[in-house]
Amino acid sequence: MDAVSGELALFLTATFISALVAGLSGFAFGLIAASIWLYVLTPLQTTTLIVAFGLIVQGYSVWKLRHALNWRNLWAFLLGAAFGVPAGVAILAYASPDSIRTSIGIVLIAYAAYTLLRPPLKLLVAGGKIADAGVGFLNGVLAGITGLAGILVIIWCGLRGWPKDQQRAVFQPVAVGIFAMTALWIGCQGALTAETIRLFLFGLPVLLAGTWIGLKLYGYLDEARFRQVVVVCVLISGAVLILR
Repeated sequence: MDAVSGELALFLTATFISALVAGLSGFAFGLIAASIWLYVLTPLQTTTLIVAFGLIVQGYSVWKLRHALNWRNLWAFLLGAAFGVPAGVAILAYASPDSIRTSIGIVLIAYAAYTLLRPPLKLLVAGGKIADAGVGFLNGVLAGITGLAGILVIIWCGLRGWPKDQQRAVFQPVAVGIFAMTALWIGCQGALTAETIRLFLFGLPVLLAGTWIGLKLYGYLDEARFRQVVVVCVLISGAVLILR
């Protein structure tokens, strides 16, 4: 009983922290959550819950951005993801927890390293719809395996040299679309269990509280400094996963 209570407490704590970070920064819920949940949950449970909670967290942000959405910048990413997500979900069914933990750790470290090195980088790419669709496909595969829906799109938007607001109006709607696709494919695979639903219900109030507090605190913190703290936390989380 104590072990079960401890695992539930760790799950709820990770959910709150992840929602708080997402409320503050607009991203990173899945990154933070996965680095902790994978200690007590299976890869399939982790992916399913990241998708379910991510739909709520990112869906709210997209609703606030609805007047700034430009579908000409979105459709190629979503089309590519529509083919990538089922491939990722199929891989997930055969993946081992250790392999998933190591893979998540590598993604976390790579993302943190990219973010830390991004200011001096001058490389810009021309892109195009075919390239956008290719990134969408790879991002969909990664999302199907891990539930992390926006990492590759975020990096790609930065390489395109788009302004910050334009990037957010792309990667957050794309993330919501990928979350929805992943949820559909996971449901079709019959992977949604009673235990996962129970965890979702336990975690939902904590998720909403963390998101609300994060949004409230957003206006009081220096964005650049906070992102540096988040990147360091992501880097440490990835290193811990790999070393474990």
